[in-house]
Amino acid sequence: MKAIFCLALLFVTISCFSQIEVLSFTLVDASTDIDIGPLQNNDTIDLSSLNSTDLNIRANTNPAEVGSVVFAYDGNPNFQTESVAPYALAGDNAGDYAAWTPTVGTHVLVATPYSLSGGGGVAGTSLSIQFVVINGVGGSDPCTNPSPVALGVSGELKKWHKVTITFQGPNTTETDPVNPFLDYRLNVTFTNGNTSFVVPGYYAADGNAAESGASCGDRWQVHFSPNNTGTWNYMASFRTGNEIAVSMNPTDGTPVEFDGQTGSFDITPSDKTGLDLRGKGRLEYIGERYLKFADGDYFLKIGADAPENFLAYDDFDNTPNIGNRRKSWSAHIPDWNQGDVTWRNDLGKGIIGAVNYLADQGQNVFSFLTMNIEGDDENVYPYINSGDRRRIDVSKVAQWELVFEHAVKMGMYLHFKTQETENDQLLDGGSLGVERKFYYRELIARFGHHLALNWNIGEENTNTNTQRQEFAAFFHDLDPYQHNIVIHTYPNDDDAVYTPLLGAGTEYTGASLQVNWNSVHSRTLEWIDKSTNAGKIWVVANDEQGSANIGVPDNSYNGTPSLAEVRHKTLWGHFMAGGAGVEYYFGYSLPHSDLTCEDFASRSIMWNYNRITHAFFTDYLPFWEMENRNDMVDQERYCLAKVGEVYAVYIPPSEAGTAELFLPNDGNTYEIEWYDPRNGGALQAGSIPTVTGTGTSVNLGVAPNSPDEDWVVLVRESGVVTSVSTLNEQTDIYIYPNPCSDILHFNMPVEGEVEIINIYGQQVIRSMITNHINVSSLSRGIYFYRLKINGGQRYAGTFMKG
Repeated sequence: MKAIFCLALLFVTISCFSQIEVLSFTLVDASTDIDIGPLQNNDTIDLSSLNSTDLNIRANTNPAEVGSVVFAYDGNPNFQTESVAPYALAGDNAGDYAAWTPTVGTHVLVATPYSLSGGGGVAGTSLSIQFVVINGVGGSDPCTNPSPVALGVSGELKKWHKVTITFQGPNTTETDPVNPFLDYRLNVTFTNGNTSFVVPGYYAADGNAAESGASCGDRWQVHFSPNNTGTWNYMASFRTGNEIAVSMNPTDGTPVEFDGQTGSFDITPSDKTGLDLRGKGRLEYIGERYLKFADGDYFLKIGADAPENFLAYDDFDNTPNIGNRRKSWSAHIPDWNQGDVTWRNDLGKGIIGAVNYLADQGQNVFSFLTMNIEGDDENVYPYINSGDRRRIDVSKVAQWELVFEHAVKMGMYLHFKTQETENDQLLDGGSLGVERKFYYRELIARFGHHLALNWNIGEENTNTNTQRQEFAAFFHDLDPYQHNIVIHTYPNDDDAVYTPLLGAGTEYTGASLQVNWNSVHSRTLEWIDKSTNAGKIWVVANDEQGSANIGVPDNSYNGTPSLAEVRHKTLWGHFMAGGAGVEYYFGYSLPHSDLTCEDFASRSIMWNYNRITHAFFTDYLPFWEMENRNDMVDQERYCLAKVGEVYAVYIPPSEAGTAELFLPNDGNTYEIEWYDPRNGGALQAGSIPTVTGTGTSVNLGVAPNSPDEDWVVLVRESGVVTSVSTLNEQTDIYIYPNPCSDILHFNMPVEGEVEIINIYGQQVIRSMITNHINVSSLSRGIYFYRLKINGGQRYAGTFMKG
């Protein structure tokens, strides 16, 4: 009898639980806690028509109070759990609704009731809806009244600039059963004389999705960065077929719509100067340790490896907020400048200001994950939601593109990290299947036209060697511009990962080293040597420094490593080994961490050290012709040398500001000057002005001051012009009068760019000039100038303002 009673009670209990359900949703004005009205499937919320954009959404249940309600939102199954009525998507405090604003675009909301609190017990009947958010786009849904861009060629028709071709194709949507991203393939062939590029294109909705938020339309686009002036012809291949986008066979599928369409446009020289990369050209791997701009200098990168979730930004459409880690970048809104890009009037100022800040600090690279589903953060991906990895959120990635395009103008190298260790098995189980090929193709099609970037196959990668080879080969075959391809490993896995990828048999051109901060020098040397011995020299960069918790500390950190130790062991250690660049990782445990940083000024001290180091290498050294020669100096010192011509010797702190250097028996006289790696500025005189090469080690003298600090000694063959030109011909450049009063004259054949720096290492003037510059605003004293002409030829020196 007792058993029958228990079974009956269980039946009653389950019957009661099965009647728990979510009946409907209500949109709430969170600023007043007043209902706006019901929110139903396929509704549109126009933010511009509401009294407030502080919103919330309530789930209405039967019965009115249940154990809890779990909200799933845009692919995040645990977006919010509410155990007390009212059950609010963004949370509440006893009916005081928390303010929340949905991003523009299409959203999916699911609410499931449970019998117990915290999502426990038995689940009831859930309710799922899809709704669209707009912000005053004609007062209507952009998918019923799109605002398409004009067809044809657009952009500045100049060498190295972004040229866009817009075609009219099928009028479809991001979610159409015939997948516009996967079941169509757009490739455009561009030709100029004997030069030809096959460039992948993509579905662009209305072609203006960054502004409109559109998820539908009939516009298809391709971006191209021409490397020659003159007339370029183009022909479109547009075909349809099941998953044709990932096919490399040009004849697969069926031609449709604008297939075979041709056209032409004329390209003139670029008019860009200064930081803007369009005046320098594409950054290319040329089989050497350093990348080089096609129309400019060799490149050394300095900048930020963190935060890895740089793109988890409030103002990008449909960016989730898992873990409350989405960023406002509000600290950098003051760094946004009038005339800089925004979207929808004022959106984007924070992240654009962050790019500006790095550029203003003399940095030239930042990195970011483009997909961190199942990763440390989970808020960044290009898809319409985290569960559908075959459809792109067009408006979101169009807004990413606005940031990248601005970064090019600010001189930035873009470090695309395509996956991390937590999700490198996510796409196709870690193989090169449809999802992975699709992801790679979309990255190349939408962003590959940018001039300076690398494709990082994986952070702390755990794919197999065969998979790594296949991933790089796919990028190499599809990317028309052959950008640098690198991979990143755990510190103890580099031998296992890198060794099989060395040599001419693979498409890898570089290494992204993760290493403890005090081992950077030796590990950089190791992989330069190993890649050289394998017959294909790699571009070796140090992109992450251990430990994992600390990384490169913020300004306020008082522990190990100190910023001085990072400057010595990591920054100078890397470059004096012949490394191609450093990016700083911010660690997990400090404020402004690898996931939480929203203020790059937290590392301003290191940005200053970077700028000072970069200036020394680019102003004084033909570094691309030099090699590490630690065998020519004392054990604790570093040496970079072009034997018989120029040597740089780094003296660590507490080495008494002295060094010896072995010089060949060439009888040459070498001038000795000293550089301050802490404060920068002009070269200084030490205790010994010159030495002679006699086949022995010679004393370089004593530092000008502060002998217990680190110093760099520049040893140059006497009479060599102060120039680090990348050109073959020297030009007789000089300044007069020196000392000067109000006008400083430059004897130079063409226009150039001059930067003037005071003795504290601060830039006081930067300007384009022809033959003179007004320096009347400067105080009396000694100044350092850097001059660049002909897109790459550099000169440096000092003058006195009287």
